[in-house]
Amino acid sequence: MRFPKQIRTYCPRCNEHTEHSVALYKGGKRRNLSEGQRRYIRKNKGYGSKRKPEQKRFAKTTKKVTLVITCKKCGYKRQILSIRLKKLELSQTLR
Repeated sequence: MRFPKQIRTYCPRCNEHTEHSVALYKGGKRRNLSEGQRRYIRKNKGYGSKRKPEQKRFAKTTKKVTLVITCKKCGYKRQILSIRLKKLELSQTLR
């Protein structure tokens, strides 16, 4: 799916329609000292490998894509459009 790099949409902080830049959401690096990661490590301890078997066959062929839009006026960020896509292409202009 092709999606524009810039869109004009509503910004709740500015309370008006402004230009927004669009980017693909990318998860951050996991922190080893966070509570969830410590719990995961503690649960895995004592087993040879993972505590649950890894799935061999997958039912889904696509992943859900989340877009992050940033207001050019105030810098407010929002996440939108969490839909299933094989590939997302951010393009300059759409015809």
